[in-house]
Amino acid sequence: MKKTILLIEDEPTIRLGLQHFLASQGFTVTVCADGEEGCSAIETNTFDLIITDLRLPKKNGFEVLARARAVSPSSGVVMMTAFADVKDAVQAIKEGAFDYVAKPFSNDELMVLLDRFFAFRRLESEVQQLRRKLGQCPAAGSFIGESAAMKAVFDRIEAVAATDAPVLILGESGTGKELVANAIHELSARADGPFVKINCAAIPENLFESELFGYEKGAFTGATETRKGKFAAACGGTIFFDEIAEVPMPLQPKLLRALEEKLITRLGTHQPTKVNVRSMYATSRNLKELVASGAFREDLFYRINVVPIALPPLRERLEDVPYLVDFFVKTYADQFNRGELSVSGEAYSALLSYRYPGNVRELKHAIERAVIFAKNGVIDLEHLPDEIAASLTGTPCLKGTQTLEESVKCMEKTRIMKALAETSGKKQDAARLLGIGRKALWKKMKDYGIE
Repeated sequence: MKKTILLIEDEPTIRLGLQHFLASQGFTVTVCADGEEGCSAIETNTFDLIITDLRLPKKNGFEVLARARAVSPSSGVVMMTAFADVKDAVQAIKEGAFDYVAKPFSNDELMVLLDRFFAFRRLESEVQQLRRKLGQCPAAGSFIGESAAMKAVFDRIEAVAATDAPVLILGESGTGKELVANAIHELSARADGPFVKINCAAIPENLFESELFGYEKGAFTGATETRKGKFAAACGGTIFFDEIAEVPMPLQPKLLRALEEKLITRLGTHQPTKVNVRSMYATSRNLKELVASGAFREDLFYRINVVPIALPPLRERLEDVPYLVDFFVKTYADQFNRGELSVSGEAYSALLSYRYPGNVRELKHAIERAVIFAKNGVIDLEHLPDEIAASLTGTPCLKGTQTLEESVKCMEKTRIMKALAETSGKKQDAARLLGIGRKALWKKMKDYGIE
């Protein structure tokens, strides 16, 4: 389908010349001679791009831009301006225009700008599709968070999903490393292929090679039939090495060769087989320290550490706890047919005060238990695990290692997060609950990184 362009230019010679040029480049062009006529066209049609002069009769370029933003926000706007008006064109960009071109300009200059705009729109569309797919992805259920740290993780997932690059997922136990791998697979072009997981810590060393590469019948005692390994099972899809740090040292060179050459050799044969797999890895250990100590091969580390994704522990993104709590409460209330459940203020305070050494997995299991024990439609302090309930008296904001200023800031941030949780994120209601103005709440949220 041809791209549509609205051209608004009061100078007849320039208008006619640009119309012919743009049409010759394959665009469908509508022309208008003044701003009022241009605004009417915007109200009756949707254009991919609006190219408008800044100085126009009846309505100027700023008014055209404002109208486009109001009634056709999907349309891009490019300003044409005399060199002396570049400052105004920059202001137009701040108000939502895509870019400007200073007169006089060549056709080549204009096409460079248009190519950049439509390339930007394609990327924007792809990102939106990825975001929709991520929201629909079954693995994304526990991928909840509005913190800056989690938004950075989401961005990395979106960026790497469309590629076949190896991904190394780092993070403490319970942070959701397998969820990341699963989400990347489901967002990738390999989503219809298999997703094969290998728990490297659970395979005995003497069985590792046969598990990965498979074996021929009679290759060793007990090999009564030919069996394909994990690599062959993952062909056309993704192979995920959980706890990659636990791969035995003698097997690491063979694994490296398989990853680099995409070739495997089953036990009992000398004939290599080509495999088409995308590989991902996860570990809770510090691979750089293992490399330094000689417990992990340096060349294998660099082979798998192409795109690292580091998952933050839950204690470093406590602002996400209310979102996770709400999600898990709804999930388990539905699962156990418990109807509508709410969380008491005291229970919420405990959930916000706890440090979660087991990360999201620990919170998830705590909420599952609480939903089971809840009475009268309310999750109370007594329904939470003892260690979480006890966090009210042992709040991390009152640690002896903190200065008075640090403790005050910690308590203030916790109280703001609790108020936002109790008001379902409605800032005006939260400000009223806290006894401060809405602007003051916005400033404090910005200062504390609460999004």
